[in-house]
Amino acid sequence: MSVDLFDFAAERLEQHTSLDRLAARGTLRLALKAAGLAPSGLRVEQLRVVFEKVLPGELEKCGVDGARGVCAGVSAALANLSIAEQTTGSTDTDEIFRRLGGS
Repeated sequence: MSVDLFDFAAERLEQHTSLDRLAARGTLRLALKAAGLAPSGLRVEQLRVVFEKVLPGELEKCGVDGARGVCAGVSAALANLSIAEQTTGSTDTDEIFRRLGGS
C-alpha cells in the first residue's frame, strides 16, 4: 500500500490541530509554496524540512497553539514511513526514464 506524502501530512495536520480538512491542506500548500516545492513530487526529506522550518510559522498565523510540537510530531510520523509506503505522485514518463537511466 502506498501513501501520498502530501495527503498523509495534511491528514496528520487535521488530526492534531483545530484546522478542518480544507484549512490543513491549504496551509500545507502555502508552506510548500514558500519553500519552492509542489505537493506532487515530494520526498520525505523535503517535507520534513518544511515541517521544521516553514510550517510552524504558517500554523501560528492560523492561530494554532503548539505549532512547533505539532510539526515535530508529524515530522516524526513521516520519518517512520517505510520506503515502500512512500509515493511522490510523479507520473512523468520522461522523469521515470531519467531515473532508470541514471541521468
